[in-house]
Amino acid sequence: MILILDTDLTEESPTFQALVQHLRGLEGIEHRVHRVQGAEQTLREIYLIGNTKALNIADMEALPGVAKAIRVSREYRVLGRHAGDARPSGFDYHGVHFGQDNLHIFAGLCAVDTREHVEAMMRALKDNGQVCTRMGAYKPRTSPYAFQGHGAACLPYVFELAGKYGIQVIAMEILHEAHMDEIRKALAETGHPTGVMLQIGTRNTQNFELLKAVGRQREFPVLLKRGFGITLEESLNAAEYLASEGNDRVIFGLRGMKSNLGDPHRNFVDFAQVPVVKRLTRMPVCIDPSHSVGSREVGPDGIPEVFQVTAQGVIAGANMVLVDFHPDPATALVDGPQALRLEELPWFLEDVRLAREAYEERRLLAEAQTFAQAG
Repeated sequence: MILILDTDLTEESPTFQALVQHLRGLEGIEHRVHRVQGAEQTLREIYLIGNTKALNIADMEALPGVAKAIRVSREYRVLGRHAGDARPSGFDYHGVHFGQDNLHIFAGLCAVDTREHVEAMMRALKDNGQVCTRMGAYKPRTSPYAFQGHGAACLPYVFELAGKYGIQVIAMEILHEAHMDEIRKALAETGHPTGVMLQIGTRNTQNFELLKAVGRQREFPVLLKRGFGITLEESLNAAEYLASEGNDRVIFGLRGMKSNLGDPHRNFVDFAQVPVVKRLTRMPVCIDPSHSVGSREVGPDGIPEVFQVTAQGVIAGANMVLVDFHPDPATALVDGPQALRLEELPWFLEDVRLAREAYEERRLLAEAQTFAQAG
């Protein structure tokens, strides 16, 4: 059960202390305080764990300081979309809102290679009205001899250039808890010119100690990619690891499943599960068409397959697109064959706009149908 507390209630107030004292007296019930950081204030919720079936909703809502009680109907306590749960979905970070009702494009370099390429990418994003990007500093690779990323060495100029070109949020994968300290240090040294969204890659989806460490910090939101060889439920539970430690600013990423059934694509595209994740949880949903398709192949209609797959996810209601671009894909140190060219960025953004427009029209049609049936 979740107790949503009054908005003006702080942990130091007598009402809060009295509530906690009462909860301690409930036999077989543990409680955990969860803080939800909003744009202007911090809200508090209390999660009751144990035999909560015996608890009466009305009795719990009658307790001082409790605005609403919600009975947990999903395994994902913090991130789940529970019956009767009308809490807002989404969060604000560095001037950008992330929710289940909007869409952001994170176009950028899968792996940072040179300062010149980073600047060219940032300039192209600014010229096309974008404020988000992806930049890989730490790269997990199948081969120990492949390029592993420049790591902390590239962070200062990546952040400086982001500030120069007005980029507000950079999605950046980390592989170890220490990488968060390196990111903090580089942001401080450059004057915090941008924000960072930590990315947990598909190989680390079940690295539970990393999930706990990332969940304990509250500075950075997190993009968690689905594990490429596990079920959707297992990956959603991985996201809950983050939230259970205190950080519920989580975006769930679909990036294709590792299966030969998807050949000749790099992975089997799983974007049909965009609405499933939105139905089961309150998380915004990201799609990664680049790692799903794995090439720049173009169909007989002249539309690149990355565009087609992106449109599938967007028209299904995706809230974020993580996509690879590069000024010179032939020289890219990681995933060059799948990176789109900078001159294709305006085309890509317009194609996404068309798909999003179709989704909005379909949503309005659904609302009208629901209204007609109710009448």
